[in-house]
Amino acid sequence: MRKLAWMGSFLAVMALGCKDDDNGVTNPLPLPDLKVSTTLSGANEVPANTSTGSGSVDGTLNQNTKILSLNIMYSDSAAADSSSADSVFVPTAWHIHKGAADTTGAVVINFGTTFTSPFVFKDTLTDEQVADLKAGLYYVNIHTARHPSGEIRGQLKAEE
Repeated sequence: MRKLAWMGSFLAVMALGCKDDDNGVTNPLPLPDLKVSTTLSGANEVPANTSTGSGSVDGTLNQNTKILSLNIMYSDSAAADSSSADSVFVPTAWHIHKGAADTTGAVVINFGTTFTSPFVFKDTLTDEQVADLKAGLYYVNIHTARHPSGEIRGQLKAEE
C-alpha cells in the first residue's frame, strides 16, 4: 500500500511539473513577407503629365519586424536624345506619400537627397504605416524642377 501511495504521489508531482506554464498563450505563426511593387510614370501623377521618365519599385515588407525594403529604379527614355525637351530628368525630391490613387497626399517617408538609380531603401514602419501600406494608401513620387509637384508616380501594392 505504501508503494502505491508513493507511486501516486510521484505521478502527481510529475503531472504538476509538466504543466503548461504559458497561461494559454500560444506563439503565433510568423506572417509571410509581402511583395511591394509599383510602376512609376507621369500618367500616374495627379494631374497626369507626359513625362518620358519612368521607373519601378520592387521590394518586401517583413510583417513580423515591420521592415520595408525597397529597390527603386528610374530613367528617362528621352535621355539619349539631347535635343528632346524632356531629356533632363534630374530628381529634386522623392518620397512615399499617403493618398489614394486619384488623390495627392502628405509625405510620410522621405528617401533623402541622394538620387541614384538603382536606389536601395530600408526603414522600419509603425503599425499605422503597415496598415496604410496594406490598404493601398501609399504612393512613391519623384519630383523634378520641370514637375515640382511630381514627375513620375506609382501606387504601392503590398501582396503575398
